Amino acid sequence: MKRAENIVVGISIGDLNGIGAEIILKTFEDARILEFCTPVIFASVKTMGFFKKHFESQINFNGINDLNQLVHGKVNVLNCWNDVVNISFGKNDIKIGAFAVKSLERATKALKNEQIDVLVTAPINKHNIQSEAFNFPGHTDYLAEQLDGESLMFMVTDSLRVGLLTDHVPVKDVVEHISSDLIEKKIDIVYKSLQKDFNIRKPKIAVLGINPHTGDNGVIGNEDDVVMRPTLKKIKESGKLIFGPYAADSFFGSNNYKNFDAIIASYHDQGLIPFKTLSFGQGVNFTAGLNRVRTSPDHGTAYEIAGKGVADESSFKEAVFTAIQIFKNRADNENLMANPLKKTHRKI
Repeated sequence: MKRAENIVVGISIGDLNGIGAEIILKTFEDARILEFCTPVIFASVKTMGFFKKHFESQINFNGINDLNQLVHGKVNVLNCWNDVVNISFGKNDIKIGAFAVKSLERATKALKNEQIDVLVTAPINKHNIQSEAFNFPGHTDYLAEQLDGESLMFMVTDSLRVGLLTDHVPVKDVVEHISSDLIEKKIDIVYKSLQKDFNIRKPKIAVLGINPHTGDNGVIGNEDDVVMRPTLKKIKESGKLIFGPYAADSFFGSNNYKNFDAIIASYHDQGLIPFKTLSFGQGVNFTAGLNRVRTSPDHGTAYEIAGKGVADESSFKEAVFTAIQIFKNRADNENLMANPLKKTHRKI
């Protein structure tokens, strides 16, 4: 396994008019984090120099034009463009979106080629990144196309993990997206991720119902009875510890979520509203199911506070540490699979 300080963390810069650069600077101003990884920001030294001056950061960047020039113990910046970028904090700008895409594409290519070990993405604006060449709702969908595997938005903290059956889908279309095949696929992704990425050998997973009160025996929709319950019964019969469907309105308020290693919500807000209420600022968005590790903070561009120096870097910092830990867990899991008879010797 790599030494901790040699784990290379690639960072896509996100929307330059948002809070991304600020939370990146604040995260790495604490030099102790360089004991855990070697960061490389995909942007340009000129652009990061603007942010350094604006936020009065003390970081001395190591500018590079090739990833072979990485220096451990430094905050590296890979020059992805030579343009002078006009920053207008808080403004939705399609030109700025193009730089966010350029950073993401370069970072993803490096991740695919194993030039970086993990990817942490700063927040983007889903509107201004759209173009004929880049037509994805967000990071997750783009990475799912670029990297092998089936992706799943997995919001995680040390004590709470929430996955989604459907993510960026309009509420009016949620039901038509949920099928027995989708439920089985998403549960399998969560189950394997808990084992491989979080070292939980026998995961216990709860699934939230589709309709209010899981349909009240068909009074408020029959999808839970016709689709959800039979599918969960089938999965449980395979030996997995899968429970539900649970009524979503009382599941978190009753603290029932504490009895499970992960919860799978049927749609975006059903899972993310309670997750962010319980853990905002500490949560991490992890893209499970891919052959590479990608994390991001649990918030967006925050245009309303961009440039003011008041953004909280906690979630971004957690995203960095979570990516490192998952990378290590995967390495440990691969070693275990390669040496299944290897035992840990314990003193008695």
